[in-house]
Amino acid sequence: MSVIKWLCALAVLVPQQLAAQTATQPPATAQSAEPPAIEPKAVGVLQAACATLASAKAMSFTAVNTYEKAARNGQPLFYAVRNQVTMLRPDKLRVITPGDGVPDEFYYNGKTMMVYVPSTNMVAMADAPQTIDPMLETAWNAAAIYFPFDDVILSKPCDVFEKEGMNSAFYVGQSHVVGNTTTDMVAVASDNAQAELWIGAKDHLPRLVRVVYTHEPAHALYQTEYSSWRLMAAVADSVFTSEKAKHATRIPFHPPGTPMPLPGKPVSKP
Repeated sequence: MSVIKWLCALAVLVPQQLAAQTATQPPATAQSAEPPAIEPKAVGVLQAACATLASAKAMSFTAVNTYEKAARNGQPLFYAVRNQVTMLRPDKLRVITPGDGVPDEFYYNGKTMMVYVPSTNMVAMADAPQTIDPMLETAWNAAAIYFPFDDVILSKPCDVFEKEGMNSAFYVGQSHVVGNTTTDMVAVASDNAQAELWIGAKDHLPRLVRVVYTHEPAHALYQTEYSSWRLMAAVADSVFTSEKAKHATRIPFHPPGTPMPLPGKPVSKP
């Protein structure tokens, strides 16, 4: 039998079989309750991940952030940025971004934060709060510096779910593909976002997060893929500074909505 004839026969038989199966199935009863909007198993997976991250004194990981942006003709284009992250609670962070785009380095030592661009040998420095949580907000206000992975380095990672409020959360199943390990898949939704998370079934560490923001006009997809996880007891203080950056040409941070500082124009130290 040819492929076309087989498809035609299938198109006739399948609806008949489905109709016969439907006729033999008993009608739904009032006892068939809908699953809860917030499934306890999904919440348990999220809480285990948050507890693992919050209890880590120090950690390092690689985060590949992929985001969608429309081209001039409206076609969606995808861009990727790799961040190599090292953190020591409560007051130290290093983020090395080798590419794509202009490679840069971010250092925070509990007193100051600085962004160093090796290709131009320029650095911006500013005073910073004493802990990571308020420092992330300061970095955003000072220069629109935002890390897509910031939820995993906060002191209370689960706050993102509590602040947003979840309209639904359910357990999808397990994957043996993502992150070269077994992960639990959880889907969550709030008024502002819909997300799916792949979390290690044994180590409770995130491997992949995909988010769509409901009210964003483009409904673009944002994805962060995690790898090379290391949870540690301590990290040397020297990791969170750069001698080259200290001697680079100084420029001010560039707050959103202000003119770009002139390249190569030095400024006084904070």
